[in-house]
Amino acid sequence: MSKPPGNKPYAEVIGDPIAHSKSPVIHNFWLEKLGIDADYRACHVRPHDLEDYFKQRRADPDWRGCNVTIPHKQAVLPFLDRQDERAQRVGAVNTVWPASDGRLCGTNTDVDGVREAVGAERLAGGRAVVIGAGGAARAAFALLAERDSIETAVLARSPEKAKSAVTECGLNARILPFTADSGALDGATVLINATQLGMTKQDGMPSFLLEEIAHMAKGALVFDMVYAPLETALLNTARDLGLSTSDGLVMLVGQAAKAFQSFFGVAPVRGDDDELRRILMS
Repeated sequence: MSKPPGNKPYAEVIGDPIAHSKSPVIHNFWLEKLGIDADYRACHVRPHDLEDYFKQRRADPDWRGCNVTIPHKQAVLPFLDRQDERAQRVGAVNTVWPASDGRLCGTNTDVDGVREAVGAERLAGGRAVVIGAGGAARAAFALLAERDSIETAVLARSPEKAKSAVTECGLNARILPFTADSGALDGATVLINATQLGMTKQDGMPSFLLEEIAHMAKGALVFDMVYAPLETALLNTARDLGLSTSDGLVMLVGQAAKAFQSFFGVAPVRGDDDELRRILMS
């Protein structure tokens, strides 16, 4: 948990494991584009080291904050002095920074990432379907709860868990079993996969779900939070059907942009997103 060499501002992403994180690539890309003399790195923090980590960072004047990934998004809550309404609604924090008074603040920019991946215009009406009820799904629930104009259904293997999650996030949604012939996708305008289904070394998306995408509304959007691999069976199927798609890298960059501003006090350059995306995919 040592700090980077030198005496300049830095931020970091913490998790266990953490070597796979793409966050350093994203943030350092923006730092370079803006000519900011600062660093962003990955820091491996095990669960039993969280308390010591924040104690050390509070005392470090060069530290500008951290992104938080698995498995710490809920575990960090006791070490914060303040969390905003969004973080409270989601029940998890992915961005922490020190305020001018020294207090540690927390928010959840995953919600911003989902908004960027789906697009505000897609949330103006119609019907959204979310697959999953875990931490990633809660970011989608929190966003959808802000939009009264769109109906929502949730496909979950644990209906009780899903019911609890949507309620805590302030969302009114139908909870449906994650089984064939649920009819959930009939006429749906947005589909969000907030599970690890289709991710490398994880179970694939069930064939019945891939088949039912054909029942979505014309011009519907399919958003898969998975970004390893970037081309999932879910997205490939949607494209073959002529539907719009959005992948996990869009969300990853979108949530990072909000965090970057909290850390370094300036918005990142977004005109170079295509270049950044090529780097992330290489």
